Amino acid sequence: MTKRKVIPSLRSLADQERATAKKARASWQMFTIMAEFIEATEYLSEIRPAVSIYGSARLKPNSPYYKLATQIARKLSDAGFAVISGGGPGIMEAANKGAHAGKAPSVGLNIELPHEQSGNQWQDISLRFRHFFTRKVTFVKNSDAVIVMPGGFGTLDELAEVLTLIQTKKSRHVPIIMVGSEFWKGLLGWFQDALVPMGLINPEDMNLMQVIDDPDQVLEAVLAFYEEREETETHPVKSDEDRMFYL
Repeated sequence: MTKRKVIPSLRSLADQERATAKKARASWQMFTIMAEFIEATEYLSEIRPAVSIYGSARLKPNSPYYKLATQIARKLSDAGFAVISGGGPGIMEAANKGAHAGKAPSVGLNIELPHEQSGNQWQDISLRFRHFFTRKVTFVKNSDAVIVMPGGFGTLDELAEVLTLIQTKKSRHVPIIMVGSEFWKGLLGWFQDALVPMGLINPEDMNLMQVIDDPDQVLEAVLAFYEEREETETHPVKSDEDRMFYL
């Protein structure tokens, strides 16, 4: 008996083509992610020490927080810290502007978005990212301290990520300084009054953050953190799987 030839239907052929196209897009995306990691490492491996400054793209130059971010970035830059921002407007622009006027490099990690953002003019080193993932890893990997200015969902996301990585010991411990006591008091109060009593975070996790409003004290806190660590802390050997965050 002759075996009947099975001819794929038009629908199944279309499904196969869609699946192939989807795999091709996923593979290409992986290559672009790898390329972004390589480029970031190439440009930033020697830019140390460095401090990242997070904050809203929507705050204008007449905002007191914009002016405060500019002052903080200038003091950090003059003290020898490269300053890394997201490269866009608002607080990011203020951070790059202050650092650009100082002695150390002003770095912008720009992201391609549909409706925003255009890079600011105050970047000595400007990198462009298509993927939030690689951009966020680049921030964490290259930051010896994190300054968090007032911001929206993006800033809160960046704050939560660095807190999680430090809490779970997937990233080295760096100082996290939140600028704007009036702005942050509601969130920190909720952490203390809701998360700690329910056991969702440990009481000592609150010590991962400092709230400081004065630019001179921000710089002093970063310097004091590393002076204290040099005196008291031994540095454990890191596993290979964590190495990208610890380097």
